Amino acid sequence: MSNVEDALSELRNFVQEREWAQFHSPENLAKSIAIESGELLECFQWSGETGDAERVQSELADVLTYCLLLADRLGANPEELVLQKLQHTRTKYPVDKARGRSTKYDRL
Repeated sequence: MSNVEDALSELRNFVQEREWAQFHSPENLAKSIAIESGELLECFQWSGETGDAERVQSELADVLTYCLLLADRLGANPEELVLQKLQHTRTKYPVDKARGRSTKYDRL
């Protein structure tokens, strides 16, 4: 895959072939993101920072898949969403105040 649009195209085809769009309401997709995120977190529950790399990547793929499907369902461009959020976050966390710190923006 060369970019997000290629991945979205493949996902759309996959869903269409199975007639699953009827189940992909924004609410259901958001729930699926939360569920899959929990499964991703579970990979690290007892194994510390590393986890099982293959399982982590599989669960991460599930999270990303549902995120892309939700963005698509909402008519949002995932790349634009990320870049807009990054720009907003840059203003909340200026480099000169945030570098090397995990402090929340309202305490910088």
